Amino acid sequence: MDFDMGEKSDAFREEVKAFLDEVMTLELEEKLYRTGVSHDDGFTKALADRGWLALGWPVEWGGQGRDPLEVMAYSEELQRVDAPTYGIGTTVMVARLIHKLGTEQQKEEILRPALAGEIIICLGFSEPESGSDVAAAQTKAVRDGDEWVINGQKMFTTNAHIGDYVFLLARTNPDVPKHKGLTTFLVPLQHPGVETQAVFTLSGERTNITYYTDVRIPDAWRIGDVDGGWRVMTVSLQDEHSSGFAARIASLLDHTEAWAADARDDAGRPRMEDPAVRTRLGRAATELEVSRLLQRRSAWMADEGIVPEAEGPMAKLYSSEALERVAQDLTEMVGPDALRSYFDPTAPEGGRIEHSLRFSLGTTIYAGTSEVQRNIIAQRGLGLPR
Repeated sequence: MDFDMGEKSDAFREEVKAFLDEVMTLELEEKLYRTGVSHDDGFTKALADRGWLALGWPVEWGGQGRDPLEVMAYSEELQRVDAPTYGIGTTVMVARLIHKLGTEQQKEEILRPALAGEIIICLGFSEPESGSDVAAAQTKAVRDGDEWVINGQKMFTTNAHIGDYVFLLARTNPDVPKHKGLTTFLVPLQHPGVETQAVFTLSGERTNITYYTDVRIPDAWRIGDVDGGWRVMTVSLQDEHSSGFAARIASLLDHTEAWAADARDDAGRPRMEDPAVRTRLGRAATELEVSRLLQRRSAWMADEGIVPEAEGPMAKLYSSEALERVAQDLTEMVGPDALRSYFDPTAPEGGRIEHSLRFSLGTTIYAGTSEVQRNIIAQRGLGLPR
């Protein structure tokens, strides 16, 4: 099987690289790091002006109708430079869900501004007592006529402090098995009763806890059937479970190779000439190749109309754990200097090695923990029982 991306993807990749070379300035990179927010209005507008916010969507819905391999090339380049796309990503993910399962009113009100980069939709799944097991959510939504009254809290609602809506999972029936009593809503974040509190992660990312106190929303903001929220979640989580971190590994490897070419040992020789250094770089390159091929297999399957139910989680599981292994191995190789902070002018490669190590530690949690991914692979890929 050939996982070459093809001429169209290669040509588009070069176009994206040229764009990123222009807009991903050092000033923007530092701003994103200092604030911990992976969103920038100017960057988003620049993507929207090129029609790149929804590449794979049909043209009639504001997309460009590009195939999954072109979308993969685009995503790889954005991730390689750590572009501010998290807010865009969750917004488009929910927009895709509304396109599939939403009402005509929801499509009319949400799709156009979402695909134009005019609104941000964040995710309200995890809770302090139900992280990976999102079906154990305890945030309640109680019907009151044509409205729902929501009470509870959500953890890791990244971008809620700048967002317009939260895609919220709530319990609407406590008397049935946990997967059967859930409903999803689109909740305006400026509603009375919504409170946002900052939380900063080890990597410096800002996420949030959000609190909901007697928040009233009309039934028109319900997505899917009452108590049918797990079906809606299954559709949305498929996209998340097919994510991967190969481009992050590639970026770290590029920076470490640059260090090895410039740094000198005590005898004045380039560190790249040290067999131990070359061994570790080779090991990292192997991890990168496997991660990249697993992700491209998922893209190829999507291009063929096959849902990568187990293959997507395989790509996410392997690449996130590979990023952790590579970051730790290369940090150890560079030595104490590698621990100098991001944007410290004395740090190797501007501290990007240090930041990669901190960032890597959260990737086995994002989009479903490694344990969740292994369960999905076992059940959907190997046919094993729960």
